[in-house]
Amino acid sequence: MITTHRVWVYGDDVNTDLIFPGKYTYTLRDPAAIAAHALEDLDPTFAANAHPGDAIIAGRSWGMGSSREQAVTALKTLGVRLIVAESFGGLYFRNCINQGIYAAVVPGLYKRVTTGDVIEYDADSATITAAGETFALPSLPDQVRAILEAGGLLALLKRR
Repeated sequence: MITTHRVWVYGDDVNTDLIFPGKYTYTLRDPAAIAAHALEDLDPTFAANAHPGDAIIAGRSWGMGSSREQAVTALKTLGVRLIVAESFGGLYFRNCINQGIYAAVVPGLYKRVTTGDVIEYDADSATITAAGETFALPSLPDQVRAILEAGGLLALLKRR
């Protein structure tokens, strides 16, 4: 299955505090309220202009820092289901999978696209096509694929 995604492109070292400001960590509980503050200190236009199906393409160390789950919740609530980066913070990467966002390490992609470009994601062939170039995605273990297809770990566990 091939899907298309408008991309938002960010650079290196985007930590969880830039994705979701820590000042809201203990005051906001509602996912929509959390989403309203997504990336506000990095890109104040993001939360108001992101659409379901958008993807984030980033440089090195996307999501480094704390284990703040709101940094994933904010993006998921806005409809982001694909984040591709040069590398991820380990806890953030796992939080993405647990919440049903496909996080993939693909070196070189973020230097080939700009915000607003459209990419094609082919789940069957595990590739992304952008700027006329095809990038291979890492293979997913069956357990991870099941979590993503269910929309997150909690959704998968509820099905069982």
